[in-house]
Amino acid sequence: MSDIQHLLDQIRQFRDARDWEQFHNSKDLALALSIEASELLELFLWKGNEDADPDKLKKELADVLMYALLLADKHGLDIKEIVEEKMKLNNEKYPVEKAKGTAKKYNEL
Repeated sequence: MSDIQHLLDQIRQFRDARDWEQFHNSKDLALALSIEASELLELFLWKGNEDADPDKLKKELADVLMYALLLADKHGLDIKEIVEEKMKLNNEKYPVEKAKGTAKKYNEL
């Protein structure tokens, strides 16, 4: 069993023990993911680039990742597969020879 699958199993067990799957429709999972991402952003508000509290960062990032995993699971998506597909697209959009050292968007390279 992969590490990701093991994490997903733990998240499902936590959710199912509390009978929360009934609340985990796609819309609400996406909303929860966005809200948790906003809470992650809030850790950086009015601070330097790297000055977020590391303990709070870990907790908020874990929330973001858990909701992302649950949303992928809801739709039967294979995490490894979708990330690899996206990385392939990113490699095509951002070839090293054009993108190295620049933060320009792919259509500006």
